[in-house]
Amino acid sequence: MTATTSGGRPEASPRPASRLGRVRPDRLLLWAALVVLSLVFALPLLVMLSTSFKSAAEANSLDFTALPLEPSLDAYRSVLTDVPVLRWFINSTLVALLHAALVVVLATTSAYAFARMEFRGKRLLFALVLATMFVPAVILLIPNFLVVNELGWLNSYASLVVPGAATGFGVFFLRQFFLGVPVSIEEQARLDGCDQWQVFRRVVVPLAGPAIATLAVLSFLTSWNDFLWPVFVLFTSDMQTLPAGLAQLQSDNVLRYDLLMAGAVIASVPVLALYVLAQRFIIEGVAQGGVKG
Repeated sequence: MTATTSGGRPEASPRPASRLGRVRPDRLLLWAALVVLSLVFALPLLVMLSTSFKSAAEANSLDFTALPLEPSLDAYRSVLTDVPVLRWFINSTLVALLHAALVVVLATTSAYAFARMEFRGKRLLFALVLATMFVPAVILLIPNFLVVNELGWLNSYASLVVPGAATGFGVFFLRQFFLGVPVSIEEQARLDGCDQWQVFRRVVVPLAGPAIATLAVLSFLTSWNDFLWPVFVLFTSDMQTLPAGLAQLQSDNVLRYDLLMAGAVIASVPVLALYVLAQRFIIEGVAQGGVKG
């Protein structure tokens, strides 16, 4: 309804406040802080990307420039032709995929047993599994090396895939999710004629898709970024993974920052792409995995 003045003329309605004017100051401060933090985290990646497109002389110059004055692909050509980066990339991809798959298989079966089955010593065994999470990985370096050496797995994919696949975090994470699945769903499946294995495979595992995807992504990234263990168990260049291979590239080209940054970009692209594609599953899986303790 339009308001009128004493003279009978319609009074103009007040203009709605702008959307920016309705934003609370604390929200503006929060957004500003998030933008600053995003820039802080993204700055090293941007510098790495910019340096990879510089010439060798410009990359090693003391006069830093944010953008390459003369963009060049020479660093990428040299890395892809003179260094077996593609071989290292294939090795890292294959090892990370196999390791993530093995972690998911072991963690899902173990977590479901701890969440739903009753057996003697269940609490003690679960406590031991949790205790492994507090043991630094470097302490197990020598024992794992001795075991791998006895099995004859040195300088092979098995030495990178199998050790560390039985992770306490994976069991704990998925157990939390399985505890949040209503028991009535499993009971209904049993009434329909499913046995324990069929309930697990056809009912529980599909429901745990986001949590399993989260664990798979985290396991893939852990294996992809692993540096210390491959250095210990791999001895030939054609078996190296990307982190170990890039360390060798750094030792051979200490002053070629363009080559180092080009190799780092190649190693970073799959990780960033995987996180962008799986971000929704990671957030959903983490949120649902902590519902019930």
